[in-house]
Amino acid sequence: MPAPQLIPFFIFHFLFFIFHSSFFIPTVSLYPQLIIDALKTVRYPGTGKNIIEMNMLEDDMRIAGLHVSFSLIFDKPTNPFLKSLVKAAEAAIHAYVSKDVEVEIYTKTHSSPSASEGGGQTDNATDAASGVLGGANIIAVSSGKGGVGKSTVAANLALGLARLGYRVGLLDCDIFGPSMPKMFQVEEARPYSEEIDGKAMIVPIEKYGVKMLSIGFFVDPDTPTLWRGGMASNALKQLIGEAAWGDLDYFILDTPPGTSDIHLTLVQTLPITGAVIVSTPQQVALADARKGINMYTNEKVNVPILGLVENMSWFTPAELPDNRYYIFGHEGVKQLAEEMDIPLLAQIPLVQSVCESGDAGVPAVLDPSTPTGNAFLQLAARVVTQTDKRNATLAKTQIVGTK
Repeated sequence: MPAPQLIPFFIFHFLFFIFHSSFFIPTVSLYPQLIIDALKTVRYPGTGKNIIEMNMLEDDMRIAGLHVSFSLIFDKPTNPFLKSLVKAAEAAIHAYVSKDVEVEIYTKTHSSPSASEGGGQTDNATDAASGVLGGANIIAVSSGKGGVGKSTVAANLALGLARLGYRVGLLDCDIFGPSMPKMFQVEEARPYSEEIDGKAMIVPIEKYGVKMLSIGFFVDPDTPTLWRGGMASNALKQLIGEAAWGDLDYFILDTPPGTSDIHLTLVQTLPITGAVIVSTPQQVALADARKGINMYTNEKVNVPILGLVENMSWFTPAELPDNRYYIFGHEGVKQLAEEMDIPLLAQIPLVQSVCESGDAGVPAVLDPSTPTGNAFLQLAARVVTQTDKRNATLAKTQIVGTK
């Protein structure tokens, strides 16, 4: 009676095959509208419109099982949002369709159609930045909290260094609240691309002898930039590694307030020579300044602190130039500097003309005959001194993640 014994055996293997093969049957049926609906959730920064509304999806979508490929069209190869939007498009499909979908995204530009696979892009920003900025002293201007005048200090420091004869670049790293275009009165400027050694590079805007880039040059200033951290970081990397900065002596980073993904991106992309911490004398600002100091001096980051800047140290009215009113406290940053054995680089008074000159695009240091202008010029000179001391006594900072 062998036959009855064989039947259960074959039934078992048949059911086993059917059960396990079901894992290989796609759980999602892909069709173009499903992909398009997912891409409608990806907004182009600063416009409020999604990439479908902006006609960025090329008519070349291909679907095979759980594999989809298509192209996104950009205005130019140096568009600072290119990599961020490619990653965002892939993430949207995984989030709104299925994480099992294999996404292949290509990018094209109006000038030169092309080539670049999104899902497997390699990020060469770190290598590019190391090459382009290899000889520059990279100075991060930071603050523990907003509203202490960090961007004003960064702008005047960059200009002060330029007035001292140095070649200076300035990067506005505040992706969500860029201010440098207004402070330099170049809000209408639009960087263009130039082919250098076979690669399209962004050419920085130059004014007062300082080369600068800001995300503010690429977005509508009246529309908020709503990005996840990864998009902001990728855009920043492109402004660093795909820009024609040329030979620089100093590269100033105007970082966002606090500690964030942007700071992590910077220390993972650039060998920062040193940090300048800006604070007002009030205790709440000093508490946050300590956090900023600790962020840079953390053993995993290990960026030296060149010194502290006390901004808004006192108020001096124009009609009483010899009077000082300590509105935000008295020498709080000076005391912090002494406590932590960090140089105090400058005490900048609160003067109405500083705000007015910044809003007018004429930073105070351009007129060193004024007390504030002279204070900023002295700040630049002291940063040079501290940078030289740091370079003479410490090894070059290592990019985080390469140690």
